[in-house]
Amino acid sequence: QVQLVESGGGLVQAGGSLRLSCAASGRISRSNIMGWYRQAPGKQRDLVAAITSGDSTKYADSVKGRFTISKDNAKNSVYLQMNSLSPEDTAVYYCNVDIRVRDRNWYAAGSWGQGTQVTVSS
Repeated sequence: QVQLVESGGGLVQAGGSLRLSCAASGRISRSNIMGWYRQAPGKQRDLVAAITSGDSTKYADSVKGRFTISKDNAKNSVYLQMNSLSPEDTAVYYCNVDIRVRDRNWYAAGSWGQGTQVTVSS
């Protein structure tokens, strides 16, 4: 059973930056796709960014050019550098360490942690 702890969220002004961290423990395949999702009030939980074992990356159009995902396999950790934040980025951010793709559909197969709140003020 994989356990996840997200951290790094907080309150930031528009235009500011935050760096989110996700520490995972348990059995994690080195071949897994890992990434970050976010969920704002009244909205679905959507994929923000993903990274493969070979360090290929994928970003939602809304964050492309502003967010950067990275990982450290030795630490079983995933990170999300968030720059040029806007109020539209306000959400609870969750990581997942077992993201899968089937018929071009991306879905999270792994467990969820508690998430970390990101609030961007205007």
